[in-house]
Amino acid sequence: MPLAPLDWSLWLSPWVLGIFGLCIGSFLNVVIHRIPRMLERQWLHESAAQLTDAEAMARVIGVAPSETEKLAKAVDAYGTRIEALPRFNIVTPRSRCPHCGHQLRWHENLPLVGWLLLGGKCSACKAPISTRYPIIEVLTGLAFAGLSWRLGAQPTTLLWCGFVAALIALAMIDVDTQFLPDDITLPLLWAGLLAAAMGWTIPLEKAVIGAAGGYVSLWTVYWVYRLIRNREGMGYGDFKLLAALGAWLGSSMLLPVILLSSVVGAVVGTFLILFRGHKWEIHIPFGPYLVGGGLVALYVGPASLLELLGLLSLG
Repeated sequence: MPLAPLDWSLWLSPWVLGIFGLCIGSFLNVVIHRIPRMLERQWLHESAAQLTDAEAMARVIGVAPSETEKLAKAVDAYGTRIEALPRFNIVTPRSRCPHCGHQLRWHENLPLVGWLLLGGKCSACKAPISTRYPIIEVLTGLAFAGLSWRLGAQPTTLLWCGFVAALIALAMIDVDTQFLPDDITLPLLWAGLLAAAMGWTIPLEKAVIGAAGGYVSLWTVYWVYRLIRNREGMGYGDFKLLAALGAWLGSSMLLPVILLSSVVGAVVGTFLILFRGHKWEIHIPFGPYLVGGGLVALYVGPASLLELLGLLSLG
């Protein structure tokens, strides 16, 4: 007897995807917290490996090999300590309280429910648990439910869920560290091109032009700003993020995304300067604003967004 086809209208309904989004949001909290620390450990280990090369140090710095050998020996001790650190990745160790080290039990780790049951406090030391954790979970749940409502209950909706999840992680990591990790931006870029090549999202031509145009446009802005102001105005991660947005949303969405993100960035930046005491010289990450512009383009839709921008320009 042949198996009955899956009822996508049930399994990919807004309610089901919303609950699924809560779970993914819980995982994103781990990603946001751990990936920067994983990268820091990797960078320190790689730097230690480079600094222990006495010949390279002497060749680059131009000092006597005896002095660089002393430095290499000292750095090697730090490299050994880094290698001896306990295993740390996305799944190891298990989640625990950052204040007292209490390992969270399974029911304390339940998305949103665990935080509510604990009253927003650690069950062991009663230290407060940041409200950011349930906010990200709820935000991801609502985003997934919105995709089901916007795109319909179809398998390709899951692709867009992955796209949105990656954007949320990138935005929060950039807020925390002012860094957009290649570990997320580059796979997101290639996933967008692959999805287009498979016919799951947008035409491949638009995806390729969008990716190339996204990268080159901000790369150009970066160098023009640097030549005029003699300092950097954004990081290379912003180029890669806009390239990924172009690969998923298409070339026609690049200008609207940049306009929307620039407007939001200007408003938020001005607010921080006027009411939070930030100085003009302090760098404000642009990644979250690019993410915001990309999400608006996705949920409003290309046709509606272009029509809206056209009406605004005419008015």
